[in-house]
Amino acid sequence: QEQLVESGGGLVQAGDSLRLSCGASRHTFSSYAMSWFRQAPGEDRKFVAGISRTGGDTYYTDSVKGRFTISRDNAKNTIYLQMNSLKPEDTAVYYCAAGAAPSSAQNFYHSWGQGTQVTVSS
Repeated sequence: QEQLVESGGGLVQAGDSLRLSCGASRHTFSSYAMSWFRQAPGEDRKFVAGISRTGGDTYYTDSVKGRFTISRDNAKNTIYLQMNSLKPEDTAVYYCAAGAAPSSAQNFYHSWGQGTQVTVSS
């Protein structure tokens, strides 16, 4: 399993931008697809964006398309989530995950970070 650590969350205003980072501990990082999920208060954890092992394929949930960009730097064992034009409904704890495929199904993932809080005020 990978040890994953997220960073970059915070409190911002609607329309602002944030970049989340997720660092992995092992050199096998490039062997895994990576994704971001989020969990808002009182809701289930949901898929946000995913990226293939090489970074050549990316996937997004409809509500963030055109605003969020997932990327990865395998040399740094890190993935990123650039979030632009943030909305109050983006408020959630954001988790990164490593797994077999960049799927929206959580059972594809074997490693999860501890989460980072993103709060967007109106």
